[in-house]
Amino acid sequence: MADLDGLKDGKDYGIGTPVQEQPFFLKGSNHLDWGMQNRLSRLFNPKSGRTVMLAFDHGYFQGPTTGLERIDLTIAPLMPYADVLMCTRGALRTSVDPALGKPVALRCSAGQSILTELSNEYISVEMEEALRLNASALAAQIYIGAEHEHQSIKNVTKLIDAGTRYGIPTLAVTGVGKDMARDARYFGLATRIAAEIGAHFVKTYFVEKAFETVTHGCPVPVVIAGGKKIPELDALTMAYRGIDQGAAGVDMGRNIFQSDSPKAMIQAVGAVVHELMRPERAFEMYQDLKAQGA
Repeated sequence: MADLDGLKDGKDYGIGTPVQEQPFFLKGSNHLDWGMQNRLSRLFNPKSGRTVMLAFDHGYFQGPTTGLERIDLTIAPLMPYADVLMCTRGALRTSVDPALGKPVALRCSAGQSILTELSNEYISVEMEEALRLNASALAAQIYIGAEHEHQSIKNVTKLIDAGTRYGIPTLAVTGVGKDMARDARYFGLATRIAAEIGAHFVKTYFVEKAFETVTHGCPVPVVIAGGKKIPELDALTMAYRGIDQGAAGVDMGRNIFQSDSPKAMIQAVGAVVHELMRPERAFEMYQDLKAQGA
């Protein structure tokens, strides 16, 4: 039995003071369940409202691409500097320390390779498996305008439905075929469709012209893909311009792990994303850290 001796009646009910409720910090997420918001708060820094995702899921269709030959040697040292790890379940189990404590955006689509049609995917991870791996987000590709557009949309909607039952947000990744347009009109269409079908955040590419129309036309957070390897200053400039035009972070892979100094680069990217450091200053930071052997 509970010890009732000395029990005092409550007396400070704050009568006359409205209940203190704060809107959720992340765009388009104010009406989500507590568990969903809690996971999003791990994915996006509540202070800055932004995220640096380290993408190393390329092997699921590219194989051992440059910089990913040995994840334990090249990617593991970068993980402490990332906000989120974007990876497959195979990489997670074999190469990520469970004690690291970083949230995981789990790649849940597969079914093709660089030798075949990229849009021909299916959902390759069951919900039970995602729960077993303690995923903070589920990720799948959506290919608007591609040969298997319908199947990719179906894949993402199924993932959204499954994740919503357990409070796990879904990241829709806008896949682009090699012959498809890469402009604000296309990415505005793709990101809006992803949000309309229920994705909780969307990954897309930065474009030089009118990128702000992509971010402002999407009612959920947009993170920008790093894309192919470009010079470090250019990558930092892309990140800065993306954030300045409304992006909520980056999901960067090759421009970090293929850099001359990956550890220095991910720290410089973090300064741009979370501190809004100008790209020129961030590049100086990168060079300083590189010189120090970071």
